[in-house]
Amino acid sequence: QVRLVESGGGLVQAGGSLRLSCTSSGNILSINVLAWYRQAPGKQRESVATITSGDNTDYADSVKGRFTISRDNAKNTMYLQMNSLKPEDTGVYYCRARISSRLYWGQGTQVTVSS
Repeated sequence: QVRLVESGGGLVQAGGSLRLSCTSSGNILSINVLAWYRQAPGKQRESVATITSGDNTDYADSVKGRFTISRDNAKNTMYLQMNSLKPEDTGVYYCRARISSRLYWGQGTQVTVSS
C-alpha cells in the first residue's frame, strides 16, 4: 500500500509559477511510473506529465516547455515545476503512482490561475 500526499497548490496570477510536491509513504524507487494529472471543473481528468523509474519523462502538449516533472528519490518525492501559468491550467492536480498493475492516487491539490 502506498500513500501519496500532494502539496504546493494555490492561487497565482497568469504568468506566475508554482511548484507542486507529491510525497510517497513508501520507497519511491519501487514505483514504476509517477504521474501528475489534473481535472478542471466539468472536464475529465487528464495526464499532465509522467516520469518513469528510469527518469524518462513525457508531457501533455499543452504544458510542454512550461512544466517540468522531476523526482528526488532520497526524499521519496516527485515535483511538478509549473512556469508561465495560464488560466486554463486551473484545476485539481493529482499525483498517481503505478506499481506493476496497481494504481495509487493522492487526494489532490487545487491550482487556480487568475487572468
